[in-house]
Amino acid sequence: MIAIVKESATPEQLNHFVKWIESRGYKTNVSKGENETIVGIIGDTTRIDPFLLESMDIIERVQRVSEPFKKANRKFHPEDTVVDCGHGVKIGGGNFQVMAGPCSVEGKNLFEIARAVKDAGATMLRGGAYKPRTSPYSYQGMGEEGLDLLLEASADLDMPIVTEVMDPRDVQLFVDKKIDVMQIGARNSQNFPLLKEVGKTKTPILLKRGIAGTIDELLMAAEYIMSEGNENVILCERGIRTFETRTRNTFDINAIPVLHHLTHLPVVGDPSHATGYTRYVRQVAYAATAAGADGLEIEVHNHPTQAWSDGAQALTPEMFAEAMKRIALIREAITTEVD
Repeated sequence: MIAIVKESATPEQLNHFVKWIESRGYKTNVSKGENETIVGIIGDTTRIDPFLLESMDIIERVQRVSEPFKKANRKFHPEDTVVDCGHGVKIGGGNFQVMAGPCSVEGKNLFEIARAVKDAGATMLRGGAYKPRTSPYSYQGMGEEGLDLLLEASADLDMPIVTEVMDPRDVQLFVDKKIDVMQIGARNSQNFPLLKEVGKTKTPILLKRGIAGTIDELLMAAEYIMSEGNENVILCERGIRTFETRTRNTFDINAIPVLHHLTHLPVVGDPSHATGYTRYVRQVAYAATAAGADGLEIEVHNHPTQAWSDGAQALTPEMFAEAMKRIALIREAITTEVD
């Protein structure tokens, strides 16, 4: 349930109303926008008489919300959330960012790749230090040593880093090392202990859609994080598993406008994991940009054939630079006012 507060309400009246609601066993979420203030009431609101609330001097109107996700719901928070990723980089609310780098951190070649993607216009460096793999015999990542390499590259280039955390026991390590953005991968999108643990931090979270997850399941995963207090969540469409086998996954372009309709959280697209093939990555990146994504996550490697993981879907730095030019043109086209 949401209660829209009258413009004439004073801060004291609003505070009194919130305390009154919470004294009855409900949680509240107050969203103050440019045009109106909304109080989200979370809990079993079937016991609340909406006519009683509307009879109060400060309440303009009351609306029931049927969706189970509350904190992630745009009805509770009409204005776009802007997530501060560090180093002056913000995403959402008109701020578009590109996260680029190798699938996995392999060593000092990270610095060459990082410089190349930054020169091409990327604003965030991505790379996996811990790698979830289908086979237990595949490369699993460099672990803490990989995190240190990412941090070194971040300090050298003044770029925030995005890297995946897989285990609740590692979350504090990521926090202690001041990782800018923790990524929750598709395989862990419903690892609820992990979602709760990252929710207890203030670190921005890049949350990927599950391998066969629905949009509502993605939003409920975000709700797990936000319900613990961390509202710095970025959603990522990375393709879902369907009956189609010509690509690694099926990129759900519908998800981008649908998510923007349902939630205030930033939405990014990952064309690399969606397609699985270098030859398709750029076109899907363009489509995601045109659909209104707040950012992209793209895998780039200086020698894809020698990459330790997912080289088949990585762009070369030259390909990435060319793609960034076209992405800029698409962004200009969709953000320019039309008479």
